[in-house]
Amino acid sequence: MELHLDAVETRVLGSLLEKDITTPEYYPLTLNALLAACNQKSNREPVMELDEQAVRRALNSLEEKGLAGLARSEGRVARFEHRMGEALNLGRRENALLCTLLLRGPQTPGELRGRSERMHRLEDLDEVQLVLQKLIEHDPPLVKLLPRQPGTKEARYVDLFGGHLAALSLDAPAIGAAPASREERMAVLEAEIAQLRAEFEALRQQFAEFRSQFES
Repeated sequence: MELHLDAVETRVLGSLLEKDITTPEYYPLTLNALLAACNQKSNREPVMELDEQAVRRALNSLEEKGLAGLARSEGRVARFEHRMGEALNLGRRENALLCTLLLRGPQTPGELRGRSERMHRLEDLDEVQLVLQKLIEHDPPLVKLLPRQPGTKEARYVDLFGGHLAALSLDAPAIGAAPASREERMAVLEAEIAQLRAEFEALRQQFAEFRSQFES
């Protein structure tokens, strides 16, 4: 099973999981219903305007990765389903938080609790933290804690499916985080190398002075 998804695959997978939980009577989804779910303006960050071709490509890729595909039940109209249960074996609490992360990107525990309530009610933030920890410790890990952003009180969590990780470079740099662009990373590396060289030269001179005391 491969977890490396792009933004469209992440949106398609999250939409399938959401509709399975919130509207099971209409699930699995037709292609048109899935397209509408991916492009809906509520409970989505960012809002997308995908076309049918993009959704079909994402479905094909997700099927290859064992995460979604054509529903097994026969019918005149093709319907599609996620395969998260087979792939990851998560409970309702875990599915609700993971779905919220897939659809809305990095969020604080408080945001996750409020936004996932329509799928599964979590009693308090302690329960949210407990579920997040289970997702972090899952094999493979499904969620990680991001460094706290400057000027914020709470750290955010992000899914590890990949669709939102690439977009994090657009955020303000986190405390201790590497710069987003390749040029910035190269500049930091060059500065660090220059600093290491200067420190090495200082140590070399100190050693030479120390050695000279015994040779004189």
